Amino acid sequence: MAIICVDAGTTVIKAVGYDSTGAEAAVARRGTVVTRPAPGHAEQDMHAVWDAVAATVREVAARVGGADLVAITAQGDGCWLVDADGEPTGPAILWNDARAASIVDRWTRDGLAAEAFRINGSSAASGLPHAVLAWLGEHGPGRLARSSTMLTCGGWIFSRMTGEQVADESDASAPFMDLRARAYAPELLSMFGLTWAERLLPQVRPCPVAGLTAGAAAALGLAAGTPVVMAPYDIASTALGAGAVQPGQACGILGTTLCTEVVVGSPDLDGEPIGITIALPGGYLRAFPTFAGTEVVQWTCRLLGLSEPDELGELARSSRPGAGGLAFLPYLSPAGERAPFSDPLASGALLGMSFEHGRADVARAVLEGLTMVIRDCLEATGAAPTELRVCGGGSASATWLALIADVTGLPVRRPADAEVGARGAYLVGLAATGAAPSVAAAAAEHVRLRDAVEPDPARRAFYDRLYADFRTLRGDTARSWPLLGELRSRT
Repeated sequence: MAIICVDAGTTVIKAVGYDSTGAEAAVARRGTVVTRPAPGHAEQDMHAVWDAVAATVREVAARVGGADLVAITAQGDGCWLVDADGEPTGPAILWNDARAASIVDRWTRDGLAAEAFRINGSSAASGLPHAVLAWLGEHGPGRLARSSTMLTCGGWIFSRMTGEQVADESDASAPFMDLRARAYAPELLSMFGLTWAERLLPQVRPCPVAGLTAGAAAALGLAAGTPVVMAPYDIASTALGAGAVQPGQACGILGTTLCTEVVVGSPDLDGEPIGITIALPGGYLRAFPTFAGTEVVQWTCRLLGLSEPDELGELARSSRPGAGGLAFLPYLSPAGERAPFSDPLASGALLGMSFEHGRADVARAVLEGLTMVIRDCLEATGAAPTELRVCGGGSASATWLALIADVTGLPVRRPADAEVGARGAYLVGLAATGAAPSVAAAAAEHVRLRDAVEPDPARRAFYDRLYADFRTLRGDTARSWPLLGELRSRT
């Protein structure tokens, strides 16, 4: 049974072909473009995303000789609006878009965000659909009038493949779902003044399955009628692909977002209103996806004149732990931050700089700051995992993996698969079509891990103290964020 799985990330589309044993047999990748037409905006051409998906699937299908099943995972959140014919009414507004930051700030200050958390288990963020819809209601009513359905990236790809406009439970989880009922909550729409948007919400189905249309089959190089499964969106499928399928198992994604997440048996809606909670097949995922991840690494490489991230790790190794007293707060996104706290005004800082510091200290401070965020998010989950499974582009850095082990005090393990999100879609595809009894059973058969990177006890003790200092510095610096935001707005 050959299976092709699509992982449509924010900047790269991947398609992976698996042979009859479940081994990766072929991988194709295409880059995609995020446009920023105005300050704080992050958009994508929806047709360009579909074209990249079609190209990667065609390439893999030609190499593996077709497929008996297609499974999809993709970037989550955002707002992908289509008309009655399923055509885009404009560009997709992405999960890291910041145009609605002031709306989210108002909801947070008014207590609406915390009130909604008691129903949907997710904090508010500017790239979530309710914030984008509220912004469009004020600034783009014409587009809303032309739109009939609000999809996510995965929903958009599924609609192009099958003609059906639906949402998986994971995509629907935030912000309009009653997590316990696993259904849309009208009171959430009313709470945010969005009752008018109910007509835009697609039907929710757990792991939807439908057949490939003739037109899509021709574009993909596959047979019409081939089953297509919409798996949970990328951060959830990645956790599953890493083998985090049982309560208490944790995963960290070192990608465009740093997402630290743990599987839970039931949603905790009474705790601190931070992070997001995602409905999974048979359980839930407590996740803390940041707005800034490996983009911070890329930004630092440009700043320091480095050609690739590996060079940053090499440079960082020439500075001692603690970076000579240099501390970095990695909140560089124009949208502020959403995990493990929510503040649309959050901004980054390089603290303690002096003439004694050099490029190596900056490199190490940046990696240490990002790793402190991982620990911060891990502690916010409330879980006590025995290991942390990591994946994403950043997991290729031996320097960063060792740092994560030392800062968290946990063994760090990487899945053997090159594309972990696609593997998660593969597991869900097997379970959704009855080829496996459950996702957990499929994971037990198909997920393999590499050797662990163990923490160094002495460095762990050092980083325990440094982590406490990081939290103190963030709290002190946060008092300046409103003023800094005002200064940015003036320019």
